Amino acid sequence: MGKQWYTISVYSENHVGLLNRISGIFLKRHINIESLNVSKSEIEGVSKFTIVVFTTEDWTRKIVGQIEKQIEVIKAYYHTDDETIYQESALFKIASHLLFDERQIQNIIKESNAQIVTVNRDFFALAKTGRRHEIDEMHDALLPYGIMQFVRSGRIAVTKAAMPISEILQEFQEN
Repeated sequence: MGKQWYTISVYSENHVGLLNRISGIFLKRHINIESLNVSKSEIEGVSKFTIVVFTTEDWTRKIVGQIEKQIEVIKAYYHTDDETIYQESALFKIASHLLFDERQIQNIIKESNAQIVTVNRDFFALAKTGRRHEIDEMHDALLPYGIMQFVRSGRIAVTKAAMPISEILQEFQEN
């Protein structure tokens, strides 16, 4: 089976060093983490790691199995892009004169459904939320005009189907 994008969701207790151990699992298999986000989850006291990788399902299944062996990990899942609803965010810093001198910049902002966050004498900042390819397209469109700074967030995702994590977490809280 070929490589594709997988979103791995890891529910865990919030302990120092867990991120290092999880990233070591990927390092040992020479699999690059394309995106990483850690936040609180829907259950108090439980963190959610959202990890994006481009690999085979076999490798993803093995990685999830290794992640679940970590003591602090409650449960880990993996899903394809078709099984998730996901977004990323990006900020672009561009020279201010381009906003007024280059008509195409205004078209790029409008076509990309981006928002101007701030404007001052030297620069303006744009915010774009969407799928990775949408942010990449906006980046490629702005690149010829000069991007002073660029940053992209990690993926945030929820699954389309119900996940049994709520029941598992409820049991976790009761113990």
